Amino acid sequence: MAGDSPQPAISVVVPTRGRPAMLRRCLAALARQDAGGMPFEVMVVDDGPDDATREVVTQQINNSTNQQMTICYIPAGPGRGPAAARNVGWRAARAEFVAFTDDDCVPLRTWLAAGLEALRQGAAGACGQVTVPVPERPTDYERDVAGLQRSLFVTANCFYRRHALEAIGGFDTRFAIAWREDSDLFFGMLERGVPLVFLPAAVVVHPVRPAPWGISVRQQRRNLFNALLYKKHPGLYRQRVQPRPPLAYYGVVALLAVALVAVVAGFPVAAIAAGAGWLAWTLRFSLRRLRGTSPAGRHVAEMIVTSALIPPLAVFWRLAGAARFKVFFF
Repeated sequence: MAGDSPQPAISVVVPTRGRPAMLRRCLAALARQDAGGMPFEVMVVDDGPDDATREVVTQQINNSTNQQMTICYIPAGPGRGPAAARNVGWRAARAEFVAFTDDDCVPLRTWLAAGLEALRQGAAGACGQVTVPVPERPTDYERDVAGLQRSLFVTANCFYRRHALEAIGGFDTRFAIAWREDSDLFFGMLERGVPLVFLPAAVVVHPVRPAPWGISVRQQRRNLFNALLYKKHPGLYRQRVQPRPPLAYYGVVALLAVALVAVVAGFPVAAIAAGAGWLAWTLRFSLRRLRGTSPAGRHVAEMIVTSALIPPLAVFWRLAGAARFKVFFF
């Protein structure tokens, strides 16, 4: 769909899968970009692909009044994950400079111009500010997403020169979900001494998507890919992600195991003691998660239930990651 458009100064890669409404909002924000008067292209990589997503892109192409912007729709997948989709996008892009954002994000009008200027000034990579609007008393999930505001080089808002991406091989497609693939790329750049800068003027708004009840339980699968990140960058992982293993999780799982074994073996005193320890830790964990968050009854119930489930699931996925990626990670 690029046609005979001029050579773009920068390419924007947007992976997507089955979220046409969010993609429409993102493309509308990109259509409002002013890249300093320079042409730019948007590479929409559909990891589905599906007709609804293609239709959103077609409508944006037909309705856009931004003469600087060209949109290219790339059907990829099916379902290979955002890391693979981003690789498809930047490798198909025509510009030397590549920007990344996500389909659930809203870049502000000066976002692209700020990133383009930083790369022109000599940086090989740059990241901007992610803002996450949440209520004064957010849910635990909303507070978790708001952590993006403290993160660097997340794919919601980052820029790289093509040669830097080529040198590192792009995103590691073993990160099969939207988790840690951007940290892996960032850490690889740091280890190679690539010149990187932070751009507070390059702002992307990341609204919090609706999430199902108990989402934190499903998110424990992320620990599988924490193991891979640790294997590739052990020093930076301990420095920037998790200074030490979650020993409390292992301890409370051990208490639960002792309680269950004691019940089966017929040792009621040991079962009660271990069970009381497990219950006390779980309640304290629940209260810590609830501090400063929504007091709604549904949310309180969610925190109590998921606080009991998170430690064993986190330990399971950490050990599964250690086994899958053959690394001592606990």
